[in-house]
Amino acid sequence: MWKRLVGSRSFYVVALVVMLLAFAFSQVRIETNPRPLASPEAIEQLAAIEDLNIVFILIDTLRADRLSAYGYARETSPAIDTLAADGLRFAQHMSQSSWTKCSMASMWTAHYPARTGVTRAEDAISSDAKMPAEILQEAGYKTYALWRNAWVGPSFGFSQGFDVYHSPRASPVPPSVRREKPTTGVAGTDWDIVQSARDFLLTHGQEKFFLYLHLMDVHQYVYDEGSALFGTTYSDIYDNSIRWVDRLVGVLIEDLDRRGLREKTLIVVASDHGEAFGEHGREGHARDVYSEVVTTPLIVSFPFRFEEPLVVNAPSENVDLWPTLLDLLGLEAIEGADGHSLRPEIEAAMGGATADVGTRFAHIDQSWGRKEVKPQPMIAVTEGPYRLVYRSAGRGARRAELYKYESDRRESRRIDGAEPEVRKQMVELAQSYLEQEKASWGDAPQIELDEAQLQQLRALGYEVE
Repeated sequence: MWKRLVGSRSFYVVALVVMLLAFAFSQVRIETNPRPLASPEAIEQLAAIEDLNIVFILIDTLRADRLSAYGYARETSPAIDTLAADGLRFAQHMSQSSWTKCSMASMWTAHYPARTGVTRAEDAISSDAKMPAEILQEAGYKTYALWRNAWVGPSFGFSQGFDVYHSPRASPVPPSVRREKPTTGVAGTDWDIVQSARDFLLTHGQEKFFLYLHLMDVHQYVYDEGSALFGTTYSDIYDNSIRWVDRLVGVLIEDLDRRGLREKTLIVVASDHGEAFGEHGREGHARDVYSEVVTTPLIVSFPFRFEEPLVVNAPSENVDLWPTLLDLLGLEAIEGADGHSLRPEIEAAMGGATADVGTRFAHIDQSWGRKEVKPQPMIAVTEGPYRLVYRSAGRGARRAELYKYESDRRESRRIDGAEPEVRKQMVELAQSYLEQEKASWGDAPQIELDEAQLQQLRALGYEVE
C-alpha cells in the first residue's frame, strides 16, 4: 500500500502543497516580525533602549572597496550589504594603521598611534587606559570577546574590560575549505568563532551583552567551494575569502533573528586595515599607509531599519568609532580622545548635507618588527582634498608625496611640484603629529615576546625578530 501511495501522482501533489504551505508560513513569520521601520531620527533614541545589545564584528584585513555596498562590481558581501541597505554606512572611512596591533590600539582607545605609543612589536596598551569594554561593563553589559589574531591577545592589553576574552579551540577543517595564502599558519577557521558566538547567545542571549568577534579568514585567504566564485589570482582569492566570511556573518545574523534578538541589538561591522595588490609596488599590509591599506568599511545596523540607507559621505576614521557609539548610547566618553563622535556628521547626512571635518592621520613604524632597528615612522595626513605620505627616516620631508586625494583616490599622480605651499603645510602637520605628547596614561609598557609568541606571529606572515 505504501509503495502504491508513494508511486501515485496525488502523493506528490500533496507533498508539493505541504512544502508550499510551509514556505508560506515561514514567510508570514518573517514578514509579521521584522525590525520596525523607522526614520533616521530614531538613532537619537538609542540611549533610551535599556536592554540594547551590541555585536561588534571586526573583519581583519578588509578593504572597503571590495564590498558590494561600497560599489564593488562583484557580489562579495550579500549579508553585509543587507546590513548597509537599511542601516548606516560611512562612505569615506580610514583606519589608523595597516598593522593590526597599532590600528586596534588606536581604535579601542580613540587615540592616534603617536599618542598610544603602541607602534612596535613589543608595545602594549597601558592598563591605565580606560577601554570601551570597561565603560560598557560598568554600564551593566556582559562583555565577551572571541579572537584568533595573536596581535590582539591579552598580553598586549586588549582584554581590559571583558568578562571573557577567549580564543576558541580550532575544529577540524573540512576538505572543502581551501587555504591559498602561503603564509597561512593559524589553526581552524572563523567558523570556530561564529559557532562559539552562537553558543554564547544560547547561554547569555537574555542578558544585556557586548559581543566582540575578531574574524581572521580574510587575512588568511580562506574560502570554500561555495565561495570560489571569482577566479584564482591572489586578488580573486581575496574576494572569495570575503564571500566566505560574509556567509559566516550571515549565519550569525540569522541566529540573532531566530532568537528574537535583532530588534534589540546594534550590529557594527568594521576592519583594522586593508590589503595591497601592487598599487604602490607592494602586496599585503603592515608596510606602508597608502590608501589601499587604510581605507576600511564602517557599517552600523540598528534594532530598527530605514526605508533607504543612511550614508555619511563626510570623512571618518577608526578613532571616531567608539566615541560615536558611546555617545549614541549615552555612556561615558573616552577621556582625552583624538577621535570625536560622528553624531554631527550623521545628523548632517540626515539632511542631505556633508559636515566639515578636520585632519586625519594614519601611522606605521616601518621597522616595527625589528627590535634592534630604530623607529622609522611613516605617516599619512589627509586634510581637505589633499593627502600626504611622509617618511621620517632618511631624507624625510624631501621624500614626502602629495596627492590630490579628492580626485585621485588611488594616489597614482603626485602633485608635489604643482602645490609646493600645500605640500609644505602638510609636511608640517605630519611633523607636528609625531611631536605630540603621549596619552594621559603615559608611554606604552613593553612586553617581552617569548619564542612561542614569536612563532605564532610569524605564522600570520609577519617578519618579527
